[in-house]
Amino acid sequence: MPLFLNDEQTMLRDSARDFIADAAPVSHLRALRDADDPTGFSRDLWKQFAEMGFTGILIGEEQGGLGLGHVEAGVVLEEIGRNLSPSPFLSTAVAAVAALKGTAQAERWFPGIVAGETAAALAIDERAKHGDAVGLRAERSGNGFRLTGAKRFVIHGHVADLLIVAARTAGSDGDAEGVTLFAVEKGAAGLTASPERLADSSIAARLAFEGVEVTADAVIGKVDAGRDPLNRLLRAGRTGASAELLGVGGGAMDMTMGYLKERRQFGVLIGSYQALQHRAAHLYSEMEVARAAVLKAQQLLDAGEADGLGRADQAVSVAKAVTGAATTLSVQEGIQMHGGIGMTDEYDIGFFMKRARVLAEMFGDANYHADRLARLAG
Repeated sequence: MPLFLNDEQTMLRDSARDFIADAAPVSHLRALRDADDPTGFSRDLWKQFAEMGFTGILIGEEQGGLGLGHVEAGVVLEEIGRNLSPSPFLSTAVAAVAALKGTAQAERWFPGIVAGETAAALAIDERAKHGDAVGLRAERSGNGFRLTGAKRFVIHGHVADLLIVAARTAGSDGDAEGVTLFAVEKGAAGLTASPERLADSSIAARLAFEGVEVTADAVIGKVDAGRDPLNRLLRAGRTGASAELLGVGGGAMDMTMGYLKERRQFGVLIGSYQALQHRAAHLYSEMEVARAAVLKAQQLLDAGEADGLGRADQAVSVAKAVTGAATTLSVQEGIQMHGGIGMTDEYDIGFFMKRARVLAEMFGDANYHADRLARLAG
């Protein structure tokens, strides 16, 4: 598979780039932050995403979507990252859709997602760092289940219309089997959300489940077999987060290159100094390696079983680890090459550093995925 976009994907990129740069640039993030917006994103902007067709990018045409793949979703996510646009696109249109595909819950939730009326949140993490253990308990109660436990780092969890919750229905916390995925609606009795603003001004919630009652219809997939939809969610989410990281790193790099070409010191453009040119060339090469890794993971996910999900799993972890490292380099070089002003709120480069830090932790950081690759390799 060639590691470049085809003509249709390039047209989508150009369309997404123009729309997002106009509707949700970095100034949009500043406005939400300065207003101390309690939602963390704009519902009106989410509706505009729907009007562009982006919200249904992974949903089949027979269900009202565009029927495209992870490469196309990544094209949109890269532009979201490049502009630091606050949006539930990653959690809703990518990760949640991947989990719901092929299940009875798809018919219930896909119309709202396509219309830009539904935002989803992912309640999968329970500890300070991302991991595979699931301890939140789901016990049988009548014809349904009662959920008891807590989740952390649930982006948009305080306002989401749909919560996708990983719960333990059998076995102990670290077991691979015995996990069930549930679709929990907003405002469920016994559910408490405590929102916290993160470093990048987005909002995540700590969720407390105190005997939350759900019916058997809330099960996504099959009882005790939730690892399948959960793994679909994680593969899509990790690849999507890698694409957004790529956009963050690319946006920071573009801003830095522009600054090198306009900033003068001692009457000379600082971009003319060979030491800074070497650093810029190194950064460019690292970002291009990350771009290839992300596109490879997206293509393998779109190929599905034909190429084997084992290869896709490895490619997804490579993409997340490599983009995490490359984007960290990009934002750090951006701050340093901007000099002292890079640390001020007046310049946008600091926002890229903060967003990169949060995205790097989502769905596992570089260390988590390096360890995961070692385990997959035996």
